[in-house]
Amino acid sequence: MGYKRADRVNALLQRELGTLISEELRDPRIAFTTVTSVEITDDLRSARVYVSVLGDEDAATKTMAALEDAKPYLRHELGSRTDLRFVPELTFVPDRSAERAVRVSRLLREAREREER
Repeated sequence: MGYKRADRVNALLQRELGTLISEELRDPRIAFTTVTSVEITDDLRSARVYVSVLGDEDAATKTMAALEDAKPYLRHELGSRTDLRFVPELTFVPDRSAERAVRVSRLLREAREREER
């Protein structure tokens, strides 16, 4: 199957939102944040934005609240920077995959150390 328009829009939104969040939002509640992926619906009307936050749970909670507050600004900026007919409704989702990878790695290392004893 070919490269769908939704895939191109996902990549565009990920790049633009990553730039907007890391370089242009000046909210002190936003910690070190990375947009890890974007999943847009087939009708291009709504998008789930997966965000990884470096820091503890409190920092992640504050960052997600700040992103919710910044949603109107982010949608406006996306509209002015892209040629999309409709700017999708954004839903921010915490991405815990990096934390899970570190945890799995630690558990594997501990299991290997137990076997070596």
